[in-house]
Amino acid sequence: MAIRLRPGSRLPVHADTDCPTTCPTRQTLSRLADRWTLLLVESLAGDARRFAELRAAATGISEKMLAQTLRSLERDGLVRREVLPGVPPGARYHLTDLGRSLLEPLEAVRAWGRRHMAEVERARLDYDAR
Repeated sequence: MAIRLRPGSRLPVHADTDCPTTCPTRQTLSRLADRWTLLLVESLAGDARRFAELRAAATGISEKMLAQTLRSLERDGLVRREVLPGVPPGARYHLTDLGRSLLEPLEAVRAWGRRHMAEVERARLDYDAR
């Protein structure tokens, strides 16, 4: 039986790297393909942001989901949370070097989309017309 991991979970010591559910590619896609991760990484590309700024940038995200996603990104080493002094205390989020290393592949995906989305749309229309 295949091992099912939550995004960001570590491979068990006995994990078979050929297993589709525990291979690094599958884990990476699981981490990046959720609804909010890439949007938040892109939002942090320019500069550090506070929670409310990230919530505004990720239109439609709930506070609970934003907090969960930020915790997961922090756990995976992609984001660093900096606690700010004050009452009430605040926090600012930064991409780590590891998180910044995602920006180049993300740009490649964006470029692919710009080049090929018209073809994808045509294929969808053709398919739906059948």
